[in-house]
Amino acid sequence: MSCCAPGAEVGLAGNAAISRDETLLASRDLGDGSVQTVLNVPDAHCGACITAIETTVGGLAGVETARLNLSTRRLTINWRPDRLDPSCIFAALAAAGYRSLLADPAQDGSDPVLRELLIALAVAGFAAGNIMLLSVSVWSGAEGATRDLFHWVSALIALPAIAFAGRPFFRPALAGLRARRLNMDVPISLGVTLAALMSLYETATHGPHAYFDAAVTLLFFLLVGRTLDHFMRERARSAVRALGRLAPGGAVVVDPGGSRRFVALAEIRPGMRLHVPAGERLPVDAVIRSGAGELDFSIVNGESAPVAARPGLAVPAGVMNLSGPIEAEAKARAADSFVAEMVRMMEAAESSRAGFRQLADRMAQNYAPVVHIMALGTFLFWLAMGAGWHMATLTAITVLIITCPCALALAVPIVQVVAAGRLFRDGVMVRSGAALEKLADADRAVFDKTGTLTAGRPVLVDAGRVDLGDLALAATLARASRHPFSQAIAAAGDGLPAADIGTIREIAGCGLEGTLDGRIVRLGQAGWAAAGTLRDHGEGGVALAVDGSVRARFDFADALREGAAEALAALRAAGIDSEILSGDEERRVAALAGRLKVARWQARATPAVKLARLAELAGAGHRPLMVGDGINDAPALAAAHVSFAPASAADVGRSAADFVFLKNDLRAIPRTVAVARRARRFILENFGLAIAYNLVAVPIAMAGYATPLIAAVAMSSSSILVTLNALRLNLGAADRPGHATRQRADATLAVASGGRRP
Repeated sequence: MSCCAPGAEVGLAGNAAISRDETLLASRDLGDGSVQTVLNVPDAHCGACITAIETTVGGLAGVETARLNLSTRRLTINWRPDRLDPSCIFAALAAAGYRSLLADPAQDGSDPVLRELLIALAVAGFAAGNIMLLSVSVWSGAEGATRDLFHWVSALIALPAIAFAGRPFFRPALAGLRARRLNMDVPISLGVTLAALMSLYETATHGPHAYFDAAVTLLFFLLVGRTLDHFMRERARSAVRALGRLAPGGAVVVDPGGSRRFVALAEIRPGMRLHVPAGERLPVDAVIRSGAGELDFSIVNGESAPVAARPGLAVPAGVMNLSGPIEAEAKARAADSFVAEMVRMMEAAESSRAGFRQLADRMAQNYAPVVHIMALGTFLFWLAMGAGWHMATLTAITVLIITCPCALALAVPIVQVVAAGRLFRDGVMVRSGAALEKLADADRAVFDKTGTLTAGRPVLVDAGRVDLGDLALAATLARASRHPFSQAIAAAGDGLPAADIGTIREIAGCGLEGTLDGRIVRLGQAGWAAAGTLRDHGEGGVALAVDGSVRARFDFADALREGAAEALAALRAAGIDSEILSGDEERRVAALAGRLKVARWQARATPAVKLARLAELAGAGHRPLMVGDGINDAPALAAAHVSFAPASAADVGRSAADFVFLKNDLRAIPRTVAVARRARRFILENFGLAIAYNLVAVPIAMAGYATPLIAAVAMSSSSILVTLNALRLNLGAADRPGHATRQRADATLAVASGGRRP
């Protein structure tokens, strides 16, 4: 017996045949008798799709939750294997008109949907331009055989172009009709098809008018709106892909007998002993068993200072081994690792719906039935008035075309694109289509410390008080290491002559050691530099010692990022209060908060703590703006109402953020807020223009005072009007404090170089 709805088994043919065992193998056990399966649903593209898919799957017996992420087109389903056959999920989606397949987390190639839209857009634009040229001749007075020739040539161009370029609309429309469900693609497809068929009839019967230009031009403008929307949504997927690539594809496993073999990531199991050489990341959560070296924990706490590896130290997946091979015991599978959990948090955060998009989606859901009712009513009215089927059909087609939601579809994305171009010239990249409207609503700013409010790398304090000879000696040693403190000392000693030091070796967790004229020279932890051994309670700090005698001590500080104080002051003036969440120690965070006049701060904040604070702010009715730079900030950046990251941030941090500012100046944030608030005003104006257009144009079309060509021109004019209104964002200067950076070449160079910290 099947649990599927009647007739759903037939629809399963539209999806790949996937067995129960294959589905369970690709699913994640949630530990309470239910599993979580992630499906790709490539045909989802609007708010109506979200409602249809979540309702269809969520209504199956045994399904606990179903959530569609429109940005990634991934459907996350929690279901119980003891109550549901997974084939019913695929069958139900197929019956509703949607293809589905198991998600492949490793797949990060080109986007076939965007490629199809771009090709269709190019074909429709080429065809529309050529048909318009032929139409000019007809409008100029061509008659008889000449007019028929131009009409037939137009048909030869238009019909193949409509059949090819209209597929992004025709396929969802047919799928919806098969599922007995209307969507906004149905009236669009109907209007384009009827206009083409009516034009073909007019051409075959030597009629004076054909409307191929109207049909193809309509299709072109519709494709412009859909391509812009898809492009903005697709950019959100880069964050999850970048984070997933943090874990290596596998690891070298040491067997009990001492032999070694390479095991793929998915095959690593708890208890396996892993060999991790220097320069590699841990593939899964593990515990250090042997080896000496230093680990980069920035993925966890955002701090650049390495942590010494020691037996018994728990290390999450994604942590980098900086020096010396280590062996670690796996404590979790890849699917349950720290990196996998961060990926799940980011995908869940990206599933949120922005306000203007929700409004447009709700309007789109009501669009199809309303338009069909108006077109049918117009057709019946003119038939009843004795106008004949030709006049009634032509008027109904005109109503379908003139009510096309092009202006409505462009109202949001065109403003987003113009604003993104404006911000790029000011040194800010927009990475999310809904980011601007969300930023306009932000009322609380949450800042990470290291690398965000500060420069993210230590600098030597009071280098002038160190003897130049000692500084040159220390800098010579420091150049042999990539430790952040060593690089700070090396930078301070630039220009000084190098000392003639013998072989320099780096001792993990201690420092650097060499020989000078037979004497032992050490640079590192003060206790070790003086005594040669590292004591648990030894003297702290960094020191230079010669034969155990301390010659110089070095203090470090993390300098403020340029414009930090001014940016926070400008945000306060805009009604946005700030707070600091940092993984650093309390003393440093408190000092920075006092310096920047920030009343609320929290130290030693893990990624989970940051997420909890953002959830607390959201629960209190706030719309938090998160600013961070580390890998550990990626989940918080994705979960925040809106987020920023500097170009110097880790790759995953930049990918997860809605905005990336390309200069070191934090004043880019309040400048972007000003542009976002203007953009919101223009979006609302565009909605008003689209509604006003329909209030004027629809009665004219229903009254029979417009032809399909006039309807297409009117529809295009409304789209142009909306576009021109959006272009006003480029006029004048946005209200913004400070000096605007407009050096686009430098900004591009910052992104190209990755802007990484040393």
